[in-house]
Amino acid sequence: MTAAIDWHDWHLPYDDDTSPLSRRLRLVQQHIDDWLDQRSDASLRVVSVCAGQGRDLIGALASRSDADRVGAELIEYDPRNVAAARVGVAAAKLTGFTVTEADAGDFAAYRTAVPADLVVLAGVLGNISDEDVRATVDALPRLCASDATVIWTRTRRAPDLTPAIRGWFAAAGFAEEAFHAPSDVLFSVGVHRFHGAPRQAPPSGRIFTFAG
Repeated sequence: MTAAIDWHDWHLPYDDDTSPLSRRLRLVQQHIDDWLDQRSDASLRVVSVCAGQGRDLIGALASRSDADRVGAELIEYDPRNVAAARVGVAAAKLTGFTVTEADAGDFAAYRTAVPADLVVLAGVLGNISDEDVRATVDALPRLCASDATVIWTRTRRAPDLTPAIRGWFAAAGFAEEAFHAPSDVLFSVGVHRFHGAPRQAPPSGRIFTFAG
């Protein structure tokens, strides 16, 4: 039997600047930063799916003078990570951020979070079944506003699902803006922009089951 993952301790490699997880984090943060630079809107809505301790969004926004343009909802199930994210939000004085303790695999968690201009899917697609990965990509038009951006991550451990994921994004109405697959590590980071028609999210219903 495989030991259950401690999702609080899973974040410890972030404290090592040379770890693959830290490298992935910096890439995600850079794309969040780039996204905000490209949007001139006075108000923007962000949702982070299975947000963990929120290091990607908090780290990207903490030093920005225009962070007050962003209203973000970080949805996380583990109460210890929720607490850590709330500490991080308070320390960074991100008054537009809300950390919600909920199951991000259910549409019910997104009642106040969508439609979003940016959806962060970091650390999600590698911890759900392949069938749920496709279901999650197919569900994104129900979470996205017009012209929204999705930033996602996924391991390329064999069998590599990322070619299929990129195709599923295209089929769901997204255009690929970036895809990073460093040769010396297994992680990948993708950025897709939504060009389809947003669809209303249902009040509840399963999107995925987080397997770990």
